[in-house]
Amino acid sequence: MDVLAKIPPLRFDRERQAAPQVFEALRELIVSVALEPGMVLPRAELAEHYGISQTPIRDALMRLGEEGLVDIFPQHATVVSRIDIAAALQAHFLRRSIELEILRTLAALPEAAHAALMGRLHAHLRRQAEALQPLDYAALAAADQAFHRELYQAADVEPLWALVRQRSGHVDRLRRLNLPAEGKAQAIVRDHGAIVEALARRDAVAAEAALRKHLSGTLSFVADIRAQYPAFVSG
Repeated sequence: MDVLAKIPPLRFDRERQAAPQVFEALRELIVSVALEPGMVLPRAELAEHYGISQTPIRDALMRLGEEGLVDIFPQHATVVSRIDIAAALQAHFLRRSIELEILRTLAALPEAAHAALMGRLHAHLRRQAEALQPLDYAALAAADQAFHRELYQAADVEPLWALVRQRSGHVDRLRRLNLPAEGKAQAIVRDHGAIVEALARRDAVAAEAALRKHLSGTLSFVADIRAQYPAFVSG
């Protein structure tokens, strides 16, 4: 299939520069594996497709390259990269380390801030449950990210979320490939519920244990992904 057929048109916000918007759109398509490893992203054709010049396309592709999501071969082609297992392991370690510390912080919030956070987290859980009935993988993935971002915001370390996201493209692609596995979607929501229940009790130890369980399965399925999608994975 023509790669451009997999890239929806983009309605640009004229108050923002075009390059970041192209980057965000292409990044989501890559992370969701709508654009598969090995697909070529032709700069000139992308510019025509989006109705903009090649300069913002070049800038967007360079940012994707910095995150390791594309391989850029000067004067030749830009190709969606294979999933780097070593990079995924590093991103997983970074996220787990930060979020364990975040949970300790959130368990000790002042009463008013803690109560407000619980309300927001329960709202996130409701949205996740809605994504299960019927099962909507894209909506669940978005709700999953929103839940974790809420934790960073509540701990007043939201810039660290941007750092984690910048490093997480490879591990996020692994998660997307594994999400359709039987029971995986339901397990994500159950794990989040366990984290919220522990935070509601201000039980930092239980919250950390629930998070470790939640994240422990993140890379346990790499062998299955490698066997099912051998051309997608490296390392």
